[in-house]
Amino acid sequence: MQVSVENTSALERRMTIAVPAERVENEVNKRLQQTARRAKVPGFRPGKVPMSVIRQRYEDAARQEAFGDLVQASFYEAVVEQKLNPAGAPAVEPKSFEKGGDLEYVATFEVFPEFTVAGFDSIAVERLSAEVADADLDNMLEVLRKQNVRFEAADRAAQNEDQLNIDFVGKVDGEVFAGGSAKGTQLVLGSGRMIPGFEEGLVGAKAGEERVLNLSFPEDYQNLDLAGKAAEFTVTVNSVSEPKLPELNEEFFAQFGIKEASLEGFRAEVRKNMERELRQAIKTKVKNQVMDGLLAANPIEVPKALLENEVNRLRVQAVQQFGGNIKPEQLPAELFEEQAKRRVVLGLIVAEVVKQNELKPDEARVREMIQEMASAYQEPEQVVAWYYKNDQQLNEVRSVVLEEQVVDTVLQKATVTDKSVSYEEAIKPVQAPAAD
Repeated sequence: MQVSVENTSALERRMTIAVPAERVENEVNKRLQQTARRAKVPGFRPGKVPMSVIRQRYEDAARQEAFGDLVQASFYEAVVEQKLNPAGAPAVEPKSFEKGGDLEYVATFEVFPEFTVAGFDSIAVERLSAEVADADLDNMLEVLRKQNVRFEAADRAAQNEDQLNIDFVGKVDGEVFAGGSAKGTQLVLGSGRMIPGFEEGLVGAKAGEERVLNLSFPEDYQNLDLAGKAAEFTVTVNSVSEPKLPELNEEFFAQFGIKEASLEGFRAEVRKNMERELRQAIKTKVKNQVMDGLLAANPIEVPKALLENEVNRLRVQAVQQFGGNIKPEQLPAELFEEQAKRRVVLGLIVAEVVKQNELKPDEARVREMIQEMASAYQEPEQVVAWYYKNDQQLNEVRSVVLEEQVVDTVLQKATVTDKSVSYEEAIKPVQAPAAD
């Protein structure tokens, strides 16, 4: 087999492969013999059809089948021989495939970039440290109470945080517009659910009262037909209900599946969850800084095939997350290209760090991570056992641990500054930079 390789760009390779005629004919004859054993031809018993008849009827199909298999096999042999690492399937262009002659074709494909990860010492990381103070715990208990608020009828004027049951009709230029009317809608004042001025305009209203609100839709309103337009809403208040926060008692504790019925036990369980969230938030922020540093220090070209695959994966995820009657391929690729490129580049860099440093998942850390996740459940032992019985989930945890080991490897040479902050600051998500 003859192979020649041309570098058409930094990552693209154009490989010409010639498969000897003898090998081609052997593959064609092999398929014809297989066909002869099972072919049903009028006038002949199965398995007794002359080869000349078989060849006349089936040779073209056998030759096409052989072509596909030979291309697949010879391409694999060629990339191994040339020590190439394709980043995707090749585009195949046949050059010669005539009976009795060599099979010759051109395969164009991209290879994975070859590089050495460097620049660990140029990476600066701010590592936060924080504790869950009693005041943080008290605030969390209030959040939990508000998440489980109940509303009871109130014989008074509506206030912020009250829940109103309302009917309303909206008009633009005197005409009722689609989606601008509803009956029996529950609305919590101050929730920001309605357009600016709507909820504020109902403060002070009583059950049975009708109010007319003259408002304007925001300029950036999602419905472009309504954006910036003046509207009139006629609102009827059916009822006013005031919020009642639940007591911190056994009934409340039971909603969270906590066996310990005392306030002290509940506080201890909530603190444990907050500490787990804190550890994860700090770890995530360190990891993000390390990954950003690796990206900045190691600019590499991305194979188009990998980028396209990742864009398609993100399209599918978007459809699954937001639903709707839309196919993934209908979403514009440019929406996902930046995120896809970051993922692909980081994947290549992380894989190279693992290779350079001969890293393997630390099984002790794998078990520790599984136990940490399992501790959030009522029967943690069962959760741990489930992970160790499911290879796919276990391998996903191993991948996360391996990524953490990559972060640890970088931190050994990076410039790390420790900073003590409050619990709230530590768990606050990092804001993405504003688009230019």
